[in-house]
Amino acid sequence: MRSYLAIATLALLAGSPSMAQSASGAPPVSENKVDTDTFNRALVSANRFEIDSSKLAQDKGVAADVKDFASLMVKDHTRIAADFKMALEKSQTTASTTPDGPTLLPNDQAMLDQLKALDGEAFQAKYITLQTQAHKQAVAMFSTYAQSGDDPALKEFAKKTLDTLKMHEMHLKDVAAVH
Repeated sequence: MRSYLAIATLALLAGSPSMAQSASGAPPVSENKVDTDTFNRALVSANRFEIDSSKLAQDKGVAADVKDFASLMVKDHTRIAADFKMALEKSQTTASTTPDGPTLLPNDQAMLDQLKALDGEAFQAKYITLQTQAHKQAVAMFSTYAQSGDDPALKEFAKKTLDTLKMHEMHLKDVAAVH
């Protein structure tokens, strides 16, 4: 659900160097641990980006398959937010953020602002690119947290959500291949 820059920013704020991005922009070499606060903040922002950018896609001049994908994103990521909220209720941590919060991390906000300025083919191409990047990063983060997270309820949530994110990633490959 986001960009490596957003995750790297959170990691720096949380003091977790394992999530820092390399200077080349490549994925972090060592992603063996994601702390719970970083996971929560990145998840909330990324999920909000997924929903907001997909709502934009539903209103922009995009192909029918892209519009269908955007509808799926709104539906699935709204459910993910509800599932996250339930996991937080069972969680052993005190969340510093809520799944309903409108706050986007700066990079997610910048990506959303880029999309707002575009229409038609330009919007569609950027939307597919950003969704592809976001889902690749989300799968990596959720996989890491599902394996090594500190909170059992959030770990279970990450494991459960991972299949949906992988399905989105596969669907995006199909959409990107057509466009």
